[in-house]
Amino acid sequence: MMTRAEGAYLGAVRAFQNPMLALLHKRHAPLVVALLSLVFTAERPTVPVADAHTEIGDALDQLRVAGHDEALPGATARELCRQWADAGWLVRHVLDDDVEVYRLSAHAVGALEVAGRAGGARARVSQSRVRTLLDAVERLSQDADPDVMVRMARLDSQIERLRGELARIQRTGTVEVVDDEQLVEEAENVLHLVRELPADFARVAESIKAMQRDVVTALRQDERPTGEVLREYLQRGEHVMESTVEGRAFAGALRLIGDPRRLEELSDQLEVILRHPFTRRLPAPRRTELREIGRRIEQGLDQVFSAQREASYVITTQVRNHDPLRDRQVDELLRDVMTGLQGWMPGSRRGHQVEPLRRLPVAEVDHLRQTPGDLRPAQPPSPLSEWDDGVPGVLPEEARAWGGPRYATLHEHLAGLAGGDGGVDVAAAFEAAPVGARRPVDLLGLLEIAHDLGMTETDEVAFVEAVRPDGTRRRFAFGAVTARTRGEDDD
Repeated sequence: MMTRAEGAYLGAVRAFQNPMLALLHKRHAPLVVALLSLVFTAERPTVPVADAHTEIGDALDQLRVAGHDEALPGATARELCRQWADAGWLVRHVLDDDVEVYRLSAHAVGALEVAGRAGGARARVSQSRVRTLLDAVERLSQDADPDVMVRMARLDSQIERLRGELARIQRTGTVEVVDDEQLVEEAENVLHLVRELPADFARVAESIKAMQRDVVTALRQDERPTGEVLREYLQRGEHVMESTVEGRAFAGALRLIGDPRRLEELSDQLEVILRHPFTRRLPAPRRTELREIGRRIEQGLDQVFSAQREASYVITTQVRNHDPLRDRQVDELLRDVMTGLQGWMPGSRRGHQVEPLRRLPVAEVDHLRQTPGDLRPAQPPSPLSEWDDGVPGVLPEEARAWGGPRYATLHEHLAGLAGGDGGVDVAAAFEAAPVGARRPVDLLGLLEIAHDLGMTETDEVAFVEAVRPDGTRRRFAFGAVTARTRGEDDD
């Protein structure tokens, strides 16, 4: 039988296996916390991999110059980031534009918050903190008690209290002034509550990603009928937010903070707080945290929604392209590759040459056909049916009206308008043409003819109005040109 001491010890061992406590328990924990908080901020939740390596490397160099060599590990910035990713403190992610980035895991965010609280102002037992606790207990009691009469009595008591306060304000015209010290305590309590949000949002996003990995893994190993697989996994993909405990809790909180009007009210209330003189007693970083509460909530919502969209897309794509036989073949191939690497690595050394595959294996075919089949069809194709569309080769006039330019008519029209020098303004020629030759395609035909005959461009802009066969008109603008209907040698 397990004793209480042994149970407490095993529980503590399991707790310290959590990546968040493991980060704070490491020898280089102060360095890890400092570097992660330096690179990742509320305004910069994701950092490109190359930039993170460069910035962490620069920070390590600065610490060495400052004389902190004993506190620094011997690994490079790239190796440190790889170690932190393996430990579950960093998450590598590929964006839509194929840029690979790092972001903090929920464990790392929680560790940074714990370190920040421990290194900052110590939490105090204040009126604001106790009132928050009492309000939470009262709300829990109301939600848990289904007694109608008790609920009505509580509401009557609240209404009576609010009416009394309203009557006092109407009678005196004054509002009770709260001491600045109490306001500062309440502001610190608000900031204490807000600091928990980033880790909560990160945990929700990571729970959705973990569910996504579980679904894809189960799908790749599934041998059930395709229809059953499609129904189950498409449903999970559509309702991914309800598939995890964190997701369901977030969905409940979203009903409170997801309303744009609530966020606007929150922004207005924060502006009122920041205009109050008591905020000058807060350090500048605390005032910045108050100002950024709304934006941090919006960033957290966007992080969760992005994880939800990505999970739905990945699951749906995997279901649509699901091929159990091909997936098993790929898995077997990858296992063979990993087995080969594990057998090759112990006996290899740095710079060891690898013998390349110079030719593909030859397929082992027992017998090939030596006589091809007859490619000619057994019977000739049936003759084409005749269409009774009038005289063959003659198009109806309506169809011809919607056809291309009538080059012969346009040539004659240009020649008839040529002056003594053989020049014709194309815009004027188009405007002088009959309605049937003033279609948009006829304008293109005139410009094509002018280009072939030789034309002179000017800096002016010409405007013409074309008429389609159905009577609609359209106005065009182009650089004015003059066509030469005959060369100088024709005179």
